[in-house]
Amino acid sequence: MSAAARPRPRLLYVTDLAYPARGRRYCDEDIDLTARLRTDFDLALCHPRDAAALMDAFDAVVVRNSGPVLHYQETYDAFRAEAAALGTRVYNPLHGRGDMAGKQYLLDLTAAGLPVIPTVGSAADLGRLPEAAEYVVKPKAGADSIGLEFVPYERLADLSYGGILVQPRIDFRYEVSFYYVDDRFQYALYAPDPERRWVLEPYDPTEADLAFARRFVDWNTLDHGIQRVDACRTPEDELLLVELEDLNPYLSLDRVPEDVRDRFAAEMTRSLHDFLRA
Repeated sequence: MSAAARPRPRLLYVTDLAYPARGRRYCDEDIDLTARLRTDFDLALCHPRDAAALMDAFDAVVVRNSGPVLHYQETYDAFRAEAAALGTRVYNPLHGRGDMAGKQYLLDLTAAGLPVIPTVGSAADLGRLPEAAEYVVKPKAGADSIGLEFVPYERLADLSYGGILVQPRIDFRYEVSFYYVDDRFQYALYAPDPERRWVLEPYDPTEADLAFARRFVDWNTLDHGIQRVDACRTPEDELLLVELEDLNPYLSLDRVPEDVRDRFAAEMTRSLHDFLRA
């Protein structure tokens, strides 16, 4: 078959266009990005609840702004099982070690001594946390701040452990996110006002910043896919990991210049072609 006659790869692009994300518009980002991807791929959009029923007609499933899986956990688990049974290619690949697998990685990274907000998962380990005015309690399977609460230290011993994590509430100067396609850095954005997390501006990272972010990308061992490394800058000028988002990271592409959006789409296109050939 000639190159001209060879069929184009078919992608099932999973997104919840109606998800009411605070401070973000999932639908705008995915409409724009899929328009760019159509240059190289035959592509259809579907809701995450429909992915398992449709995916066997496509060469790969691309999971993008699909919303917190807590809202459709059984459906998501069935999708993963069906993809494994059929050998369906899923992008990002489903062996991610970050948020894709829950928040256990925050405990693992804390134990390994990496620069992460100190995190414990049991009452017996509370003494390992630094002293703070308040503590953050979040579910291990949480996302999008669902179930998060702030509590004083004296309440921590009375909590029901097993499915929760505890961290000190960090006094930080700002949050910053580093965006990657495969292991290639694309751009960085930060929120100068800690009270307005999604009011983002372009950020010019230093070599030390990129070395920080790269440690977590390397740790995650995803050969292909999109990752967002979220960090906070402490008053002492230290970066600490907040989240390693490798399931469906929102990209805030509306906050970067047009040439950066073009470059990101080109890198994602390259990555998808490489992924399909792998």
